[in-house]
Amino acid sequence: MRRLGPRIEERAARTVLWTLTLITVAILLFIIFFILRRGLPAISLEFLTANPVDMGKSGGIFSTVVGTIALTALAILIAAPLGIGTAIYLTEYTWGGPVTRVIRFGAECLAGIPSIIFGLFGFILFVTKLKFGWSILSGGLTLAFMLLPTIIRTSEEAIKSVPPAYRQVGFSLGSTKWQTVTRIVLPSALPGIATGIVLSVGRSLGETAATIFTAGSALRMPTSLFSSTRTMSVHFYILAREGISAPNAYGTAAILIIAILGINILTYYLMNRFIRRFS
Repeated sequence: MRRLGPRIEERAARTVLWTLTLITVAILLFIIFFILRRGLPAISLEFLTANPVDMGKSGGIFSTVVGTIALTALAILIAAPLGIGTAIYLTEYTWGGPVTRVIRFGAECLAGIPSIIFGLFGFILFVTKLKFGWSILSGGLTLAFMLLPTIIRTSEEAIKSVPPAYRQVGFSLGSTKWQTVTRIVLPSALPGIATGIVLSVGRSLGETAATIFTAGSALRMPTSLFSSTRTMSVHFYILAREGISAPNAYGTAAILIIAILGINILTYYLMNRFIRRFS
């Protein structure tokens, strides 16, 4: 069989890759367009500022927005310091020993666990054993465990990407290990670390299985960490599954998509400004 020339192979490979990329982008755009086309007509100021009425059949989604923000903020506040601290320890204070391998293996195992298993774990530990009940605290702690692997892996890779010369310059100027890490390494790795946090925020916003097990599905406005709440993803799921209100379900989904896109675009813009300023 006659073999194709290098130029023809290169053109064929480029064509195939471009085709696959276009298909992927087309699928993504179709999903976004489909949801926004059905959801945008339901969005209004009243929809955003009013609480759900009659199990969500009418009214707005304000209490679910508050619950989603509270759960996501609590999860990030817990997971980010733990994940970044673990990444610093793995990259700067260990040298590939058994402890490092155990921690990395545990993080990889956590990343592969289905979210519904996290929900069951959170329900047994936080809701039942620790008696937090269906609450923002139970949901936030469960989500924090879910987000840890993402933050650890992205932060670790971001810190590894900092050139060793940066550390050597810090040590040559008399800086301690901690000073070099906090004043040189972490600022240089900030874009990658922020990317991991943004990915975690996106996963937290869209999580349903874990939150419905731990935070509940109450439609009332949460007043404390021990209040049960319903996130926007859970609200969308219940409205669509029970056939309560298709317009409100699509409206909630549209708000979720807009929020995730907005967060990603804003973070991308801020990271570019940061890189240009300090490069």
